[in-house]
Amino acid sequence: MVKRIGLGLCLLLMGHAALAAPLPKEGAVGEGVDRVVSRAIAENRIVGAVVVVAQNGKVLYDKAAGLADREDRLPMRKDTVFRLASMTKPLVAVAALRLADQGLLRLDDPVTKWLPDFKPRTADGRVQPITIRHRLTHTSGLNYTLLEAGDGPYHRLGVSDGLNDTGMSLDENLSRIARAPLLFVPGTSWQYSLALDVLGRVIEKATGQNLASAIRNLVTGPLSMNDTEFTASHPGRLATPYADAKPVPVRMTSLYRLPFGLSTVDFSPARAFNRNAYPSGGAGMVGTAADYLRFLEAVRTGDTAILKPETSRALFESSMGTRYISGGEPGWGWALISAILLDPEVAKSPQNRGTIGWGGVYGSTWWVDRTAGLTVVILTNTALEGMLGSFTSEVKRAVYDALK
Repeated sequence: MVKRIGLGLCLLLMGHAALAAPLPKEGAVGEGVDRVVSRAIAENRIVGAVVVVAQNGKVLYDKAAGLADREDRLPMRKDTVFRLASMTKPLVAVAALRLADQGLLRLDDPVTKWLPDFKPRTADGRVQPITIRHRLTHTSGLNYTLLEAGDGPYHRLGVSDGLNDTGMSLDENLSRIARAPLLFVPGTSWQYSLALDVLGRVIEKATGQNLASAIRNLVTGPLSMNDTEFTASHPGRLATPYADAKPVPVRMTSLYRLPFGLSTVDFSPARAFNRNAYPSGGAGMVGTAADYLRFLEAVRTGDTAILKPETSRALFESSMGTRYISGGEPGWGWALISAILLDPEVAKSPQNRGTIGWGGVYGSTWWVDRTAGLTVVILTNTALEGMLGSFTSEVKRAVYDALK
């Protein structure tokens, strides 16, 4: 297992090299993706999935397969709701960018303008300015508990990654994060982190609303994403989460620890039902494939319902120049809401240069390839196979093979 979630999440975006071209017909995509999904379920790599593929606004593939709850034999449906985990981040990032478009904040504002007590220090004790841009680009110097060894500062301080149901408030969690030393001077390196949880609190301060209301007013409401929220309004439609295991994935318990690199990912599936849990801007939302496709299509087309045209264009530009994400992800950099493909040949990816994408640790991924007009959403209820396993790369190959 890799030590950095950046490496793992970018691996899910990789595949064999190929040249992109217009998709010939719906059937060519469907046949290939059907085979991949059926095989993954038959081999007990995933329990269930919803996959949607669209090109130039036309849905070419939209199917549910497998089980939303294996023990109750509940079939997966196209309107099944999933825990989005880090697929929350792009929604929160776009909300912040919309506030910037409206002049309510600036990307180069220091976070202390909104959170005056949030002043983490470098290892030598210096306070360093951290901006909104640093938050969006994961160059703030923060970390994730799941990315450090068990005796690391985030572990010692009891920092929550936004996936477990601790009962603490967001302000308390930010206070603990601020007491941990920064990994580097902000703006000098890259590390996937809890930056979007901090940004969520900034959004609350800037709008005078709680984060759930702010995201609804800024993003999900204008796009009619009615099933995307911080607390599951329809518990009966929420997919039961499972974790990789042999011979079959294991059903997650109320607190499930999945080994990951030097540490573990601590899941609390019941958090999705807890209206008192703080809204984690990095990992806390639930939603459907149809909703997420609507969001990504707005990103792809530059829908002015959420962002100005120049801001939309920036989502497909590297925030790091030609630098790749640190941690060994060849060919991939970071834009404003997700990873961005800088060199398909280096990455050995069939996607086109400028493709953006990311995933969620409960077992999901997405990408937008504007050159091919392609938008893909893959939601499974199986971690980590649905994010890091061969399933996602096989779906990718099936889609791009249909381009040949």
